[in-house]
Amino acid sequence: MDEKFNTILSIALIPQTVDLIAKNHGLDDISALNEFYRSGVYDLLSKEETKMWHYSPMTIYMMWKHEKETGEVIFPEG
Repeated sequence: MDEKFNTILSIALIPQTVDLIAKNHGLDDISALNEFYRSGVYDLLSKEETKMWHYSPMTIYMMWKHEKETGEVIFPEG
């Protein structure tokens, strides 16, 4: 994984997305992190070629929430 890409994920996107999961689902940080890491959304986010790192933490959270509720990963229109 490219160092700059890894930095974007580890400093900005993942912590903020996990924080949204924790706050909105009553989870502690470790449980929220585990939930996110087990998701298809995280799997796609971790692949630079998907360009998901362009999305905001809120958009990534909404994608994760939709996947959790339906089992489907849906990309935002746009």
